[in-house]
Order: sequence, then structure tokens, then C-alpha cells
Amino acid sequence: MNLPANSITKALLQALRKTLFMTISGLCFWSSITCNPAIAATNRHYYIQAEDVRWDFAPAQQNLLHCSAIPAPYETVWNKVRYIEYTDETFATLKPQPSWLGILGPIIRAEVGDTVFVHFRNRSTKGSFGMHPHGFRYDKDNEGAHYLPAPGAGAMILPGKEFTYRWYADEKSGPGPADPNSLVWWYHSHITEYQETNLGLLGPIIITRKGNARADGSAKDVDREFITAFVIFNQAEGEEKGQMHSINGYIFGNLRGLEMIEGEKVRWYLLGMGNEVDLHTAHFHGTTVLYKQSRTDSIELLPGSMATVDMIADNPGTWMYHCHVADHIKAGMLATYTVNRRTLPLTPATSKRSRRKSNIAAQPVVSAMLQKGCP
Repeated sequence: MNLPANSITKALLQALRKTLFMTISGLCFWSSITCNPAIAATNRHYYIQAEDVRWDFAPAQQNLLHCSAIPAPYETVWNKVRYIEYTDETFATLKPQPSWLGILGPIIRAEVGDTVFVHFRNRSTKGSFGMHPHGFRYDKDNEGAHYLPAPGAGAMILPGKEFTYRWYADEKSGPGPADPNSLVWWYHSHITEYQETNLGLLGPIIITRKGNARADGSAKDVDREFITAFVIFNQAEGEEKGQMHSINGYIFGNLRGLEMIEGEKVRWYLLGMGNEVDLHTAHFHGTTVLYKQSRTDSIELLPGSMATVDMIADNPGTWMYHCHVADHIKAGMLATYTVNRRTLPLTPATSKRSRRKSNIAAQPVVSAMLQKGCP
């Protein structure tokens, strides 16, 4: 059937108007998302390199909880491979990390809705490595795990090579309805996984509920955060001298810097990794914590497990923090944390200045022995 020319023109104009309307509507929709700070997502970039290091599990060369020598037969200095963070794509300047993070790789943060780009370089001589995240959503190329039938492009990064991982923090990556406003996840190399985590290629991810993150990705509702990983590093093929019963890569109280101020709300992210011997109970002296909406002072950890707990630092003093398994206590899976007395009024956690102020608003209560080490 032939249509008059004016009918065809009218139909084309109507189709054009409809297409133009939909295009403009779509642009307005995406513009409202990207321009509204309340709902806009962020692209976060991390520059991380695998590097060979010499790691000392007891830098003080002493048991700092009891002012005694590291017991025989333990040897404390070993070859490791670590994830090291840099400030930008030149990989020229190290990015500062909190001292208490220890052997762990840098904290990778995201708020629900964010996309994370990890620019990874393998500069280790020990083999091919990668980065596999827990929690994030990813496609096959960005899984960072090597296995058949079809490993992705980022599964195995050869020495001297690099790869950029792209991970997305969707709703299922973040806290559930009954969770606190941020959760911890693992990342680690996953080619021969048990060997690579034992080498030291492991680190934390923290994902915050949508609308509850500061600009750096940390949770708005807490004053301070700590991450502790309970791992027995097997350094000598099972020989006791190389069984490093560590918290963040330190033994016998050599993990330092777990300090807070009276009245602060402190979020602890607890992690477990390792073998069948890595059955841990992280125990806090001097307080209780809120975990899964219940009060406790001991958190059970298994290899690959993750737990997030909240503490109100209301009991000034230096307190033991350790695994409660008897053999692990004997082998040095011990640390301390310190609650310093407050000398200035408490600033709410939601204040942008609270964490900066809290660094100067306290009177230390840690003993001279713990400050300087044993005589």
C-alpha cells in the first residue's frame, strides 16, 4: 500500500520526536545520578605491586608482653612477598600505611555503587601472582583466580607484567539489613592459593553501606577502625622454628599501634586465613564487643572467614588481645590494645574533624615499658 508523502513525513517526525525525547530523558536521568552527591557513585583507583621482602615477625626481638626473649626454637626473619601500595600509575612513591596493618596489603575501600580499579603489577621474582577479591561483583577476566576450563585475563600475572582489575560494589557486596554500616572482605592471590597466602599475598577490603561513607570510603558512624588477621605462617615446611603464630604478621606482642581514645566508637575488622591449625578465637580483655547484634568478648575465626565488630572504648588502660587457643598463646599469638584517657570533650563520629581532633585529645596510659620495649 502506498502512503502519501506527507503521511510518511509525519510518521518520521513523530519517530524522531520520540527518539529525541527518550535520549534527552536518558541524559537527564544519568546526569541526575552522576551530579547528585547523595547518590553518585565513585571510581576508586589503587596502584598495588607484588614485591619480595624480608619480614621480621618480632622486630623488637623480644616478647613484649612479658619482657622476655623470643623462646626457642622460633626464628623471626623470613622471605615473604607482599602487596605494596603506591600513590599513582608511576609506581614511584609509596603510599603511607598504618603501622598496625603489618604484613597485610593496603586497605581497598568502596561504598556500595562504587567501581574499584586495581592497577596491579607483579615485580616479585617468586612466580606468577594475581588479586582475587571476596565480596565484589566481577566478570571472569577480573576474578583473579586461575583454574580450568577458562581462566580469565587477570587470573595469572607473570613476573614483570601488569593488569588492571575492575570490581564493582553492588548491593550484595555491602552490609545486609542487620549488619553494621561497613563490612570486611579478603583479597589474595589465587593461582596456588595456599602457597600464595602463606607467602604474604593477602589484604583487606572494606565496603560501606550506600550513603554512609566519608570521601575516603570509611564509615561515617565510627571514630576509628582496626583490622587484625590471625594467621599461622608456615615458614619452614612445618618445622616449629618457622611456625609464626601471628596477628598481622607479628608475634609475642610486637604488633603495635592499636591505640584509641576513651569514648570512641571503634570498629574492628577480624580476619582468618591458613590451614586446619588456623582455628582461632580472637579474645578482647577489658571490654566486650557487639557482634551480630549480641555481646561477646571472643570471636571465632576459620580460614577465609571475616567478622566485623563494634567496641565502645570506655575502659582506659592497656589490654591483652589474643587467640584463646592454648597452643597459639604459647606460640605467641598475642598483642595489646590501648585505650588512652580523654582530656578533651568527645567529638561525634559524624564530624569531619573528629578523627583529626581525637589524635591530640588524649593522655597516654600505656606503660613506659610498652612504649620503649623491654630493657
